[in-house]
Amino acid sequence: MTVPRFRLTMLALTPLIAAGLVWSAPAAAQFSQSYKFLEAVKKREGTEVTDMLAEPGTTIVNTRDVTTGETALHLVTARRDLTWMQFLVAKGANVNLKDVKGVTPLVLACNLGFTEGAEFLVGKGARVDESNSSGETPLITSVHNRNVALVRVLLKAGANPDRADNSGRTARDYAALDKGGTLLAEIESAMKARAAAQTLKPNYGPKL
Repeated sequence: MTVPRFRLTMLALTPLIAAGLVWSAPAAAQFSQSYKFLEAVKKREGTEVTDMLAEPGTTIVNTRDVTTGETALHLVTARRDLTWMQFLVAKGANVNLKDVKGVTPLVLACNLGFTEGAEFLVGKGARVDESNSSGETPLITSVHNRNVALVRVLLKAGANPDRADNSGRTARDYAALDKGGTLLAEIESAMKARAAAQTLKPNYGPKL
């Protein structure tokens, strides 16, 4: 009996197809779980999110959107939801992960003028001089937005006003363009206080 050529081809491919399905199944499952997790965070489905995070050995708290690169912490920061931010960080969310545009949750909070969120992130170890893909630091963003409260928070946390963006300008440069002079005064005052603190810092080393 002659077996049709099409059937022979399918019979030959069957083991390869099966192998491919076996290989891709875990990846597909992971993608599915990541998608479900981020969707649950978006919809504020606390019970479902908690159950997913309770899985032994899971790192899903830091999973990223395949298109935007955003983590769950980005999502809740974007909606100015401090309660969810606190919850996710307590569950191991990395405060310094970037999306595809190089934006960290702190940069995002500063873009939004979300002072309370920025203070929280700084307190949890967010790097204050971490820039986005255009080189803009949280301090530069805050100066652009003329947000004095955020400028103070960042300077207090040690932000460098002389770190340049991709155009070569610094937060101090941009502050100098502000007609009111308030932003530049804040920077100068913080720098003087920082220098004074360094001068007064006791030296416990041997006197030579």
